[in-house]
Amino acid sequence: QVQLVDSGGGLVQAGGSLRLSCAASGSTFRRYVVGWFRQAPGKEREFVALINWSGSSTYYADSLKGRFTISRDTAKNTVYLQMNSLKPEDKAVYYCAADLTGGRRVSGYDYWGQGTQVTVSS
Repeated sequence: QVQLVDSGGGLVQAGGSLRLSCAASGSTFRRYVVGWFRQAPGKEREFVALINWSGSSTYYADSLKGRFTISRDTAKNTVYLQMNSLKPEDKAVYYCAADLTGGRRVSGYDYWGQGTQVTVSS
């Protein structure tokens, strides 16, 4: 069993940066793939990035490559999403998720954080 707590969201001006955190409980977390997803009002939840259990492999939504970076600190049981050059269209609730297999689909994850709101002003 894994419990996830998302944090780090907030209001930022266009061009600014935020770092989201996903803190996990449970000693087995280090075995899990962790993904970040986001959901804007009226839209479906979409894939943002994922990182494998060791942190050696990362994958990103094509539209976000170069601006977002996912990383994990195994000792702290925490995964981060560094978001740079934020745009108004990045406004959404961001969720972290964990699963033994993961992937780019929402259905691939069993465990979810509660979400953290990111708002980007123009």
